[in-house]
Amino acid sequence: GRPRVPQVEQRPVFHHISLGVDDLTRAAAFYDAALPALGYVCLWRKQRAIGYGPAGFEGEAPFAIIQHGADARPPGAGFHLAFTAPSHEAVDRFHAAAVAAGGLDEGPPGIREHYDPTYYAAFVRDPDGHRLEAVVFG
Repeated sequence: GRPRVPQVEQRPVFHHISLGVDDLTRAAAFYDAALPALGYVCLWRKQRAIGYGPAGFEGEAPFAIIQHGADARPPGAGFHLAFTAPSHEAVDRFHAAAVAAGGLDEGPPGIREHYDPTYYAAFVRDPDGHRLEAVVFG
Protein backbone atom coordinates (compact mmCIF):
# COMPACT_ATOMS: atom_id res chain seq x y z
CA GLY A 1 0.00 0.00 0.00
CA ARG A 2 0.79 3.68 0.15
CA PRO A 3 3.27 4.98 2.71
CA ARG A 4 1.62 6.43 5.78
CA VAL A 5 1.68 10.23 5.93
CA PRO A 6 2.03 11.59 9.46
CA GLN A 7 -0.88 13.69 10.71
CA VAL A 8 -0.07 17.34 11.31
CA GLU A 9 -1.76 18.93 14.28
CA GLN A 10 -3.96 21.80 13.14
CA ARG A 11 -4.07 24.27 16.02
CA PRO A 12 -2.95 27.87 16.26
CA VAL A 13 0.52 28.60 17.55
CA PHE A 14 -0.70 31.40 19.83
CA HIS A 15 -3.73 31.48 22.09
CA HIS A 16 -3.77 35.28 22.30
CA ILE A 17 -1.48 38.28 21.99
CA SER A 18 -1.66 41.54 23.90
CA LEU A 19 0.22 44.78 23.34
CA GLY A 20 0.91 47.40 25.96
CA VAL A 21 -0.16 50.92 24.99
CA ASP A 22 0.52 54.34 26.46
CA ASP A 23 -2.93 55.86 25.89
CA LEU A 24 -5.82 53.38 25.65
CA THR A 25 -8.24 55.91 24.15
CA ARG A 26 -5.78 56.82 21.37
CA ALA A 27 -4.92 53.17 20.71
CA ALA A 28 -8.59 52.16 20.66
CA ALA A 29 -9.38 54.83 18.07
CA PHE A 30 -6.61 53.42 15.87
CA TYR A 31 -7.57 49.73 16.21
CA ASP A 32 -11.32 50.44 16.04
CA ALA A 33 -10.66 52.08 12.66
CA ALA A 34 -8.10 49.64 11.21
CA LEU A 35 -9.15 46.15 12.28
CA PRO A 36 -12.70 46.01 10.82
CA ALA A 37 -11.13 46.00 7.34
CA LEU A 38 -9.75 42.56 8.24
CA GLY A 39 -13.01 41.33 9.78
CA TYR A 40 -11.95 41.92 13.39
CA VAL A 41 -14.12 43.85 15.84
CA CYS A 42 -14.07 44.94 19.46
CA LEU A 43 -15.22 41.97 21.55
CA TRP A 44 -15.03 43.65 24.95
CA ARG A 45 -13.91 46.86 26.66
CA LYS A 46 -12.70 47.19 30.21
CA GLN A 47 -11.20 50.11 32.09
CA ARG A 48 -7.60 49.20 31.19
CA ALA A 49 -7.93 46.86 28.19
CA ILE A 50 -9.80 46.15 24.97
CA GLY A 51 -10.09 42.78 23.20
CA TYR A 52 -10.50 42.23 19.46
CA GLY A 53 -11.26 39.25 17.25
CA PRO A 54 -13.71 37.93 14.67
CA ALA A 55 -17.33 38.97 15.25
CA GLY A 56 -19.06 36.41 17.47
CA PHE A 57 -15.80 34.94 18.74
CA GLU A 58 -16.20 33.23 22.10
CA GLY A 59 -13.43 32.77 24.64
CA GLU A 60 -10.27 34.79 25.24
CA ALA A 61 -9.97 37.58 22.67
CA PRO A 62 -7.17 36.65 20.24
CA PHE A 63 -5.78 40.21 20.30
CA ALA A 64 -5.89 42.82 23.06
CA ILE A 65 -4.42 46.20 23.89
CA ILE A 66 -3.67 46.97 27.53
CA GLN A 67 -3.12 50.37 29.14
CA HIS A 68 0.40 50.58 30.59
CA GLY A 69 1.03 54.33 30.38
CA ALA A 70 4.53 55.61 29.75
CA ASP A 71 5.96 52.18 30.60
CA ALA A 72 4.50 50.73 27.37
CA ARG A 73 7.20 50.10 24.77
CA PRO A 74 7.04 48.33 21.42
CA PRO A 75 9.34 45.33 21.03
CA GLY A 76 12.69 45.94 19.38
CA ALA A 77 13.87 45.71 15.80
CA GLY A 78 12.74 42.64 13.92
CA PHE A 79 9.39 42.24 15.69
CA HIS A 80 6.09 42.69 13.91
CA LEU A 81 2.59 41.32 14.34
CA ALA A 82 0.95 39.96 11.17
CA PHE A 83 -2.85 39.85 11.00
CA THR A 84 -4.42 37.49 8.48
CA ALA A 85 -6.54 39.19 5.84
CA PRO A 86 -9.32 37.62 3.76
CA SER A 87 -8.37 39.36 0.50
CA HIS A 88 -6.13 41.88 -1.27
CA GLU A 89 -8.90 44.44 -0.89
CA ALA A 90 -8.96 43.89 2.87
CA VAL A 91 -5.19 44.53 3.04
CA ASP A 92 -5.71 47.73 1.04
CA ARG A 93 -8.54 48.88 3.34
CA PHE A 94 -6.54 48.03 6.48
CA HIS A 95 -3.56 50.08 5.31
CA ALA A 96 -5.70 53.07 4.30
CA ALA A 97 -7.71 53.02 7.54
CA ALA A 98 -4.61 52.57 9.71
CA VAL A 99 -2.80 55.51 8.11
CA ALA A 100 -5.94 57.69 8.26
CA ALA A 101 -6.25 56.84 11.98
CA GLY A 102 -2.74 58.03 12.83
CA GLY A 103 -0.63 55.03 11.86
CA LEU A 104 2.70 55.42 10.09
CA ASP A 105 3.07 53.87 6.62
CA GLU A 106 5.80 51.21 6.79
CA GLY A 107 5.11 49.67 3.37
CA PRO A 108 2.12 50.12 1.06
CA PRO A 109 -0.08 47.22 -0.05
CA GLY A 110 1.45 44.99 -2.67
CA ILE A 111 3.08 41.68 -3.55
CA ARG A 112 6.21 40.91 -1.54
CA GLU A 113 7.97 38.78 -4.15
CA HIS A 114 11.01 38.29 -1.91
CA TYR A 115 8.77 36.40 0.56
CA ASP A 116 6.59 34.52 -1.94
CA PRO A 117 5.09 35.36 -5.37
CA THR A 118 1.58 35.27 -3.82
CA TYR A 119 2.41 37.15 -0.57
CA TYR A 120 0.27 40.33 -0.57
CA ALA A 121 0.80 42.57 2.44
CA ALA A 122 0.96 46.07 3.89
CA PHE A 123 2.87 47.37 6.91
CA VAL A 124 2.10 50.17 9.38
CA ARG A 125 3.15 51.31 12.85
CA ASP A 126 0.41 52.02 15.34
CA PRO A 127 0.51 55.23 17.42
CA ASP A 128 2.58 53.41 20.08
CA GLY A 129 5.18 52.26 17.56
CA HIS A 130 4.15 48.59 17.21
CA ARG A 131 4.89 47.33 13.70
CA LEU A 132 1.84 45.67 12.19
CA GLU A 133 1.20 43.78 8.98
CA ALA A 134 -1.91 42.62 7.16
CA VAL A 135 -1.22 39.66 4.86
CA VAL A 136 -2.99 37.27 2.51
CA PHE A 137 -1.60 34.66 0.14
CA GLY A 138 -3.09 34.41 -3.31
